[in-house]
Amino acid sequence: MNVQRTPNTLPPVAGNQSIVVRRAADRGHADHGWLDTWHTFSFSSYQDPDHVQFRSLRVMNEDFVAPGRGFGTHPHRDMEIVTYVLEGALEHRDSMGNGEILRPGEFQRMSAGTGITHSEFNPSKTEPVHLYQIWLLPERKGITPSYEQKRFAEEERHNRLRLVASRDAADGSLLIHQDARIFLGTLDAGIPVTHTLDAGRHAWIQVLRGSVALNGIGLETSDGAAVSDLRDLTITASTNAEVMVFDLP
Repeated sequence: MNVQRTPNTLPPVAGNQSIVVRRAADRGHADHGWLDTWHTFSFSSYQDPDHVQFRSLRVMNEDFVAPGRGFGTHPHRDMEIVTYVLEGALEHRDSMGNGEILRPGEFQRMSAGTGITHSEFNPSKTEPVHLYQIWLLPERKGITPSYEQKRFAEEERHNRLRLVASRDAADGSLLIHQDARIFLGTLDAGIPVTHTLDAGRHAWIQVLRGSVALNGIGLETSDGAAVSDLRDLTITASTNAEVMVFDLP
C-alpha cells in the first residue's frame, strides 16, 4: 500500500475553520457479499487523494463480516493496528502464536513492526460481526512485533472518555508505538464530555453509535471529524451514543 504522510486537506465546516466533518455516506464503500466495508481513508481499491490519512491516523475501516467468513492469513509490517468489536465476535490468529476471540467492549492492539501474518474470522454460524479496524503509522520502523487484548469495563467509560491506548500504556491502556492517545466513551443522551488538546495537537472523533454534537456541530452514526487549531472539545450526546476520540500530534 502506498502510504502518504500528508494531513487531510478537506475544506472545513462552513463557519468553523477548525473542524472538518467526514460524513458516513461519503466514505469509500465495497460490498463483497461476505464483507460490507466502509473506508474513511484510502484503502485497497478505494483511493482518494483528498482522504489519504489524518496525521498519523492512516486507516479507519468499519466492517460487517458475515457468519463463518473472514480474512485469510495475510501479512502486515510497520503499522500499529487497533481493532474494536461493536457486535458479534472476531477470532484472531497470528504468526506470534496468539489465538484469541475478540468480543464487544474489547480492544486488540497489534504492532506489526518487522512483519507478522494473521487471520481474522467470524466464528459464529448465525451472527455477523461489526467492527472497526484502525491503523496508525508507527513512530519508527522496525519495531519488534507484539500483541495485546484488553476489555475496558462499561462503568469506566460511561459518560466519560476512558483512555484505551497510549504511547506509555498510561492508566492501564494498551501500548501503541506512536505519540497518540485513544479514548472511548459511552454517553447518555444529553450528557456532555470534554477533552482539552495540548498546543499543537489535533483530534479525530469517530461516532460509533448514536448521534452527538461536537462543539455544536451535529455528527451521526459512523460520521467522523478532524479537529485542528482548537484546544477545547465538547461532545454532547444527542441520543445515547458511543464515541472514539484520537488525540494526535
